[in-house]
Amino acid sequence: MISGPLDQIPLWLFLPLTMIVSLMALEVGYKSGIWRHSRVADEKEAPVAAMAASVLGLLAFMLAFTFSMAATRFDARRQAVLEEANAIGTTWLRSRLLAEPQRSEMADLLRRYTEVRTQKFTTKNLASLLSESETLHEQMWQRAVAAAEMDSGSMMTALFLQSLNETIDLHAKRVYVGLYSRIPVTIWLALLALVLLGMFSLGYQSGISATRHSLGMPIFALAFSGVLYLIVDLDRAHEGLMQVGQDAMIHLRDSMLTPAP
Repeated sequence: MISGPLDQIPLWLFLPLTMIVSLMALEVGYKSGIWRHSRVADEKEAPVAAMAASVLGLLAFMLAFTFSMAATRFDARRQAVLEEANAIGTTWLRSRLLAEPQRSEMADLLRRYTEVRTQKFTTKNLASLLSESETLHEQMWQRAVAAAEMDSGSMMTALFLQSLNETIDLHAKRVYVGLYSRIPVTIWLALLALVLLGMFSLGYQSGISATRHSLGMPIFALAFSGVLYLIVDLDRAHEGLMQVGQDAMIHLRDSMLTPAP
């Protein structure tokens, strides 16, 4: 599993931790504003409010940009599962065109392969599932080579080789979009810095205006923390609430277990 910069933080801990950090930034900003107001009484509230609004606007834009990036990667993972299921299904149908014993051997290998690809990837089983998938790739390709050597001029065998090659290629695509396509570290750092600056500036504005803590401040911090949580959830393919469904692969597996008419 390719670890992102925030993968060391458990997902269940991320929301309260972000909320606490945001509230701390608000409190530091508020105390700084009170201290500044007590020493520089002529500092105007309007310029500070304009700067705070600019920082919060930039933070909102960055959140929207990062959320869009995470959602795009989530859709790519979902599309990869569907494409792989279609490719395996096509390979399964075309394997019936092979002569024996390759026909029966390929059917058994494809059933095993589909069962492996149906499993949900986690940190614990990732290495074993990838290793088993690659082993099955080699075994299926050996059967395909044997079928091609038996009848090198067969169009049916050529069609089967084409679909099998596409199945193997889509395995690589699914691994890439699921494990390697993550939000870059620089974007996370910029986003977290803007969260801290935005909360600090909001608290500083409140301190400059010499107002008491508002109930809206923790609600404001909770809203931003909630959006951050959703982005992290979308970015993690191996855990969280927003998981890619395996319905297409499960349906394919069940159809393979149904005897052909």
